[in-house]
Amino acid sequence: MIRLANVNKVYDGKYALRDINLTIKKGETLAVIGGSGSGKSTLLQLLVGLIRPDSGEIYIGGQEITHLSEKEMDKVRLNMGMVFQYSALFDSMTVGENVAFGLREHRKLPEVKIQRIIKEKLDLVGLHGVEKKLPSELSGGMKKRVGLARAIAFEPDIIFYDEPSSGLDPITTVKIDELIVDMQKKLGVTSVVVTHDMASACRIADRIAMVYEGDLIAVDTVERFQQIEDERVQAFFKILHTEKTERDE
Repeated sequence: MIRLANVNKVYDGKYALRDINLTIKKGETLAVIGGSGSGKSTLLQLLVGLIRPDSGEIYIGGQEITHLSEKEMDKVRLNMGMVFQYSALFDSMTVGENVAFGLREHRKLPEVKIQRIIKEKLDLVGLHGVEKKLPSELSGGMKKRVGLARAIAFEPDIIFYDEPSSGLDPITTVKIDELIVDMQKKLGVTSVVVTHDMASACRIADRIAMVYEGDLIAVDTVERFQQIEDERVQAFFKILHTEKTERDE
């Protein structure tokens, strides 16, 4: 579904990403982890086509996207859904209007069908009867769910998640993780989740990829990833175990 071949991105003479080679299979959930400034957000921006690599190739569904015009890239993006870090809802619009925003911008559909899609997608993410509410009336977790409903309104093949647990308490984070897994099972989508939260990555992912100072240093299943001896990988698990111990105490 997604393939990166020898991808490089440079800012001010410094590599943000260096020689990235990665294949993401159709229908799988890949968690991309890394600390602040590691390059994981740059990787996400490249996949969505918001920025272009300095060299290398990126394939989405078999189509090489790095040389597409913005108009051509917009067509590719219709097969993508994006769940933003802080939901990125329009405060002046109702929940229903937020979910339907992309549909009204890019699809000529009867209003009856749009309303049906709104209800269907909100029901799918566990939100019933909130169409008329404003984002300010929702909790952080509910906003994330609305963002996901908007992302799946087009019935995309790929969903990108940017730090989905950011700003959420541990209980709500687990609920959002369960929702990500549920969407993958129900919709069969390919999911790419960018996160710094190792516990979350272990709950949701089929595989984990770790970016460190612009390099892709490890890619493996959750079970095998925990056995990687690289000290940079193990440092993430030490943080996870420390946080768990502190919660247990």
